[in-house]
Amino acid sequence: MLDNIGQIPGRAAKRFGDREALVFEGQSFSFIELDTLIEKAAGGLHALGIQPGDVVTLYGSNSWQWVVSYYAIARLGAVINPVNTMLTPAEIEYVVRDCKARAVLASEDKIAAIKDVCSAAGVEAVVSLGASTPEAMGFEDLMDNGTTAPALPDVKGEDLSTIAYTSGTTGHPKGAMQSHRAVIINGAMTSQMHMRGPSDTVVSALPCPHVYANVLMNGMMMLGTKLVLHATFDPQAVMADIATHKATIFDGVPTMYMFMLNHPDFAAADLSNLSRCYVGGQTMPAATMAAVEEGFGVPLYELWGMTEIAGLGSTHPLYGDNKHGSIGCAIPYCKLRIADVEDASVTMPKGEVGELMVQGPVVMMGYFGAPEKTRETIEPDGWLHTGDLGTMDADGCVYIVDRKKDMILTGGYNVYPAEIERVLAGHPDVALAAVGKQADAIKGELAKAYVVLKPGATCTEEDVIAFCRQSLAAYKCPRSVQFVEDVPKTSTGKIMRRELYTLDPT
Repeated sequence: MLDNIGQIPGRAAKRFGDREALVFEGQSFSFIELDTLIEKAAGGLHALGIQPGDVVTLYGSNSWQWVVSYYAIARLGAVINPVNTMLTPAEIEYVVRDCKARAVLASEDKIAAIKDVCSAAGVEAVVSLGASTPEAMGFEDLMDNGTTAPALPDVKGEDLSTIAYTSGTTGHPKGAMQSHRAVIINGAMTSQMHMRGPSDTVVSALPCPHVYANVLMNGMMMLGTKLVLHATFDPQAVMADIATHKATIFDGVPTMYMFMLNHPDFAAADLSNLSRCYVGGQTMPAATMAAVEEGFGVPLYELWGMTEIAGLGSTHPLYGDNKHGSIGCAIPYCKLRIADVEDASVTMPKGEVGELMVQGPVVMMGYFGAPEKTRETIEPDGWLHTGDLGTMDADGCVYIVDRKKDMILTGGYNVYPAEIERVLAGHPDVALAAVGKQADAIKGELAKAYVVLKPGATCTEEDVIAFCRQSLAAYKCPRSVQFVEDVPKTSTGKIMRRELYTLDPT
């Protein structure tokens, strides 16, 4: 097993050489070519002063430059901070200030919007992942500065590799700290369960900062799997690449499968080389999974994971039962159990509902700068609270039945009501706001705001949503607003979010 992520590119170049590794928007890269680019980018970052332990933020959309940057940061022994490109400048400022990022590598179209907030947060260097801009050097300039990357630093498996921020239940995101060992084991064991290897070609449009996409990328580099990466999801383009590259695997979230099945070109699509497909990010009803299998002509396997475990925690083994409706069993080296929601030390009997918990080397080191939140999430014996409620059958397969907290899962992204409520509270016309969830056929769930206006104030639904968009990523913003006289509360005045639906118009 490798010690750290920085060792991955060099070993991949030696093992797989000139074999095709990555295809992005028509550009192809071999394992040797990727390693060469990574060494150049690492040299450029070193010239900027990046040292082992420094945090470097990656704020970019899918691109070959993103992949190269990820490994270049690790190559220097620095800490990777991958962030969702849907975050607003205000959210980016919070993240880079919180993790004390020394540099930010961002998509070219993001540079102008974040330059000032990066400066305010003390970021020393901003690099465009595209061409040079008035505010930042371009990626080619970073790689072509003539500086050679230093020798591989002595980074151990238990050392910090990544700070990946999740939406915050208290109004601000939390930085999940992932060790090198956690990331490497998750990528390797996912490939083990799915039997992914050099004979496979994977097509994916999953966003690179997401842990699911990270697992696929590391699988490519560690196991020699060819990855055909898309900048964004377009069903027609994805189906075309499945045919062109004779892809054996497609990975996606439920909405991707729905858009493909309903596309007018689906019936004529050549999916004949696919051997299996995988779905994660959100549970998919068994009936929908059956429809996908019928349409694609291959098995569809569900998986489950979270940022706090660097990727997957469970999935189905390729040569085992594929139980629709289940997220599968624990990946190797890890354990899952269903705990009593009132006493985490008590394991529930098979078939009874409790909180899903996970233990093993993939569990995060903790939340960056938040020891109390860490203690709330990880028990002293290492078991991590997932916040999901489920059951386990006799084979150890888990079935998710509900969520312990009030998290809203929209299109595979976690959205927390408190974060939206914090923004709504800043609206000059809002006296009180609460956020609940509503079902959506495409996204799964959407945020809905229940707003109590100040006396005499007049405000529209459009005004409230527009106000939120100034501070929140689009996927976090409420899609509907209902003006109410009051909201359900406990005797202590705490908003009862799970009772908000009772206010819905009949």
